[in-house]
Parts: sequence; structure tokens; C-alpha cells
Amino acid sequence: MDFALDDDAEALRERLRTFLAASHPGKAPKDPDARRTWLRDWRHLLAEQGYAGPAWPKAWGGMELSLAEQVAYHEEMTRASVPPGPGGLRIVGPTILRFGSDEQRQRYLPPMVTGDEEWCLGYSEPGAGSDLPGLRTRAIRDGDEYVVNGQKVWTSNSWNSDLMAALVRTGTEAARQHGISYLIIDMNTPGITIRPLKDMAGDVRFSEVFFDDVRVPAGNVVGEENAGWRVARTALGYERSTANTATDMRYRRILDELTALTVERGRSADPLIRQELARLEISMRLLHLNNLRILSAVLRGEDPGPQSSVTRLMHSLFEQRLHEFAVDMLGANALLDGRDPLAAQRGRWAWGFLRTRGSTIGAGTAEVQRNLIAERVLGLPYDPGMPTPADEALAP
Repeated sequence: MDFALDDDAEALRERLRTFLAASHPGKAPKDPDARRTWLRDWRHLLAEQGYAGPAWPKAWGGMELSLAEQVAYHEEMTRASVPPGPGGLRIVGPTILRFGSDEQRQRYLPPMVTGDEEWCLGYSEPGAGSDLPGLRTRAIRDGDEYVVNGQKVWTSNSWNSDLMAALVRTGTEAARQHGISYLIIDMNTPGITIRPLKDMAGDVRFSEVFFDDVRVPAGNVVGEENAGWRVARTALGYERSTANTATDMRYRRILDELTALTVERGRSADPLIRQELARLEISMRLLHLNNLRILSAVLRGEDPGPQSSVTRLMHSLFEQRLHEFAVDMLGANALLDGRDPLAAQRGRWAWGFLRTRGSTIGAGTAEVQRNLIAERVLGLPYDPGMPTPADEALAP
């Protein structure tokens, strides 16, 4: 690996530290409405001070940073524990920049940079999660509009979102990935019903979204009709961009906090506890080295390709092991609700244990990542039901 950040990246790091020390937003309010206002104010400040959209062109309100500078940016934001920028910046924004029309860029990008419009993704469906080409939400052309009917599920933050970037079927079901379009849907359009889903940790982070004769302007298709698979694959690639190179910093902090808690609870003398902490430490260092390997390739202008699946799988499994160890180490205390004054660190480890049951499901299941590694790294036979690299290359 040849990993080093240049002088410009280190200079940006120093400017960010000065800015964050003077303008840190503090802890998020517990009240949902107050939290939304707090988050919106922070995102406005980032945009006003020129610290929004690290990878975006300056013409659209971004910072237009080099890859090395983007790494420094995400590392400092992670180290300061400040809220991230608007979700649309990382996935939907780059997609519109690459595939969208001039009208779409002018309409959607400015309020995305400031966080004035929130976005959600409408990809997964009850029968099409891991098998995304099998989605059934249909959009039928009717003059200058599409009429959308169907259902999405596991949609994060849909109730707070103004717009959805959705995958819809505009071709036949037999066409699979060649009959999918990428469509922007206004979440205030009549015919949309949102049903929140409570997870086992007691939180509401996802929802089901139902479309009943929802009319969407035909001009809201990003790219060409029936070419949405390629657009979506590009969008998911942005999701695993340089922003994820700082993920190991967050895990490093969490593991250090868990180690300190183990000592505080008097459990560090147990040889089995020490052995598991050593395993977690080894996994943490492997995560860091793998991130550096991928980052080194990106800084050389190379596409990390299927290595991103290795990273995704390692992260999800590490998250689960970390919290499994925490609740085992805490014992009966892990059963206490976070509101109980005797709960360790306000119940964060029990909550994290429940939340991370979904780590190997969201953003591409562990099974999907293993398939990608098997097929594209080890050269094993392809699943006949899924698109191959050749299929994707032939997509419109």
C-alpha cells in the first residue's frame, strides 16, 4: 500500500479543526422537532461556510476536493462527532450530476446542498430486496406522466423526506434489470401512504411506502427510460465512496470505550474476556488495514471493485461481534432499559445489540456480499438469476 495525504489535505484538516472547534453544534436535542431544526441549522452553516458537498463541483455549491482532501474531510468530521451532511449529497446528488438533465440539476441540487429538501431511497420491496432486478412497483406512461403503483419497504427516513429516488418497473418483468427506470417522486403527491415500522430496539427508522395511482411527471426520470439499473448501480457505488474510509475511526472509538467499560466493571481479569477483546482488537486492525488498501487504490485512480464487498462484510460482522461481546460482558445489566439509572452507559450496548441484528441485512445482505466476493474475486460460477458484469455492460 502507498498511502499518504498531500499538503493540501493536511492544510484542509487544520482549517476544519479550527472551524469545528468554534462552531460545533453540540449534542442533538431529544425532541424530534427540535432535532430537525438543530440538524437543518447545522447543514445551513456548513453550506454558508463552504464546508458542504466535499466531492461536489463548486458550481453547485460543493467544495470540489481532491480524493486525498475528501479523506481528510471525512476523518475530521468523524473525529469531531458532528452530524453528517444531507443524505442526498452522498448518493442521489452525484447520480443527478452524472445522469440528470440540466433542468433536474437546477431544480434539485441547490436545496440538496443546504439540506432544505430531504431525500429517501425507494429500492427494496417485499419480494425484491437482495434480488433487486425482480422489483414490481410499476410506472405506466400516461401522456406526460407516469402512474405509479406498488410498494417499497425498509425505506429510511421516509416520513421526514420531501423527495424519493425510486426504482420502478417501466418494462416487462421478464426484462429484469433492463426494464427498470430511476424516478424522482415528490413525497407529498396524492396516493402515497407511509407506514412506519418499529424495530426490535423500539426505534422507528424504516417504513413501508405504498403507491396508489401516484402521478409523477415524465420529466422526473433520471437518465433514459429502462436504463435505471445502471443509474442505481452508480448510486450504490457512491454510497461506498471515500466517506467510508473514516468508518474505522468510529469503530476505533467504540472499541476503546468498550475496553474501558470492561476494566471499569472489573471483568478484565477474566481470561476469556481478555481473549475476546484481543480478537476484537485484531479485527479492528484488519478493518483499518483493509480500508487503507482500498483508499490507496482510490488515490491511485483505480476502481476498488469487489473489494468494497469485502469491506461491507467485515464491517457488518464486526459490528455484531462487538455488541455480542458487550452484552455478554455486562451480563444481567444488559437487560436494563436505557431509562433505568443502573443501566450501563444508558443502555447503549443492549440497544446496539438489537440494532446491529440488521447490520448483515441492510445495504446489501451478508449473503449478497459473499456471492459477489465468490463470483468476482474467486471466480466461482455466477448465480443464473442475477446480472453478470457482461449483462450490466450491455444495459442501455
